[in-house]
Amino acid sequence: MNIHQKPEVNEDMKMIPIENYGVKCMSMGFLVDKDAPIVWRGPMVMSALQKMSRDVDWGGLDILVVDMPPGTGDAQLTMSQKLQLSGALIVSTPQDVALIDARRGVRMFSKVQVPILGLIENMSCFKCPHCGEPSFIFGAGGARKTAAEMGLQFVGEIPIELDIRKGSDEGTPIVVSAPDSAVSKAYHDIAQKVFVRLEELAKA
Repeated sequence: MNIHQKPEVNEDMKMIPIENYGVKCMSMGFLVDKDAPIVWRGPMVMSALQKMSRDVDWGGLDILVVDMPPGTGDAQLTMSQKLQLSGALIVSTPQDVALIDARRGVRMFSKVQVPILGLIENMSCFKCPHCGEPSFIFGAGGARKTAAEMGLQFVGEIPIELDIRKGSDEGTPIVVSAPDSAVSKAYHDIAQKVFVRLEELAKA
């Protein structure tokens, strides 16, 4: 997101999120030194979640997205218990070992009554920058098959592309640098499906 400064604090002692590309952002990475390791046990994870949610002056938001590490540990469980979540979006690569974690995530969130918004397949294939031919490095269609088996919506797939990596490293998302590209369209379609699903859940 090309953000390097630390957040300021307002008169209510709440952190002010840093905004870029029209998106308000907050991260523990803003609060620690660049190369400092973050090694936390359960209570520290709970404290960090409190800081990122209730100790930030988010103002008016359309949607709050919380990017979580993979797995079903303290962070995920604490978040589902402490925050009123509209839903969980599961992201996985197509390989079997990653999909095992995805299935666990689905079952955990379902157990704590958090609706599953759907399943996204990341790194679905590698598209050659020269010829455009896809290579299915991690297998083909694993997330789509898992979604069908578990009765979930398959939200979309994102390939491995040099421009995604390059834009991420440079702090310029591909949806900003190349908004008309096929990958940007895939991101847009995924966002649209998630938004529609959230509206359906809100009405229900």
